Amino acid sequence: MRGRLSPVLDFFSGHAELYAQARPSYPPSLIAELADLAPASELAWDSGTGNGQAATLLADHFARVHATDASSKQIAAATPHDRVSFAVEAAERCSLADGSCDLVLAAQALHWYDLRLFYAEACRVLRPGGLLAAIGYSWFYVDPQVDAIVAEMLLKPLEPMWAAGNWLLIDGYRSIPFPGEEVRIGPAAIHLIWTREQLENYVLSWSAVQRYGPALVAAAFTELASVWPDRQSRHVTMPIVARAARV
Repeated sequence: MRGRLSPVLDFFSGHAELYAQARPSYPPSLIAELADLAPASELAWDSGTGNGQAATLLADHFARVHATDASSKQIAAATPHDRVSFAVEAAERCSLADGSCDLVLAAQALHWYDLRLFYAEACRVLRPGGLLAAIGYSWFYVDPQVDAIVAEMLLKPLEPMWAAGNWLLIDGYRSIPFPGEEVRIGPAAIHLIWTREQLENYVLSWSAVQRYGPALVAAAFTELASVWPDRQSRHVTMPIVARAARV
């Protein structure tokens, strides 16, 4: 009998549509690298899929993708894909059969899981030699002037507001134990051409801002507007955090 599930942390159901609009996708080259490391290309499980940002990329490499999220509202905001089956399921307990998966992915999600239960579930559904991977992103970089405002007026005031899971991601997942034989993943980053308004929507989708209210970031947004004109596009970079292991 499998262990009892811990209460599911849900900081995103209340703004699923904003999340779908504001959150970036992942570098296709990174997803391709993970797919190449998998033992086959029959089935991938995208746990904590959100709106399916990673699942649709996985569908370019796998015959089937099982994409799950504990939030029904997040799943409802996902874009349908003919090779992706979306399901409302906790990452700690999914409906996949034993030994059925080539790749289990947690994209921008591992830091919210009960790791003991999730790892047990990942090991259950992975076939021998299957790959478990976790990827994520946190801060962004634009230019020295914008970055200084973000550091002082956005990130510093938010520090006491982050949940414990956020700090695991901020630390680059380095403190998280990972099962199996670690596999090195090449460096990657998300590159975006965004307006200031798009960047602000991304910030508004952060769990801490949703929990404590947009007033937390109002002063930072005002200061950003003084150096970044409306509707002007700039290059935004988000370094990727990645861990992978063969289990």
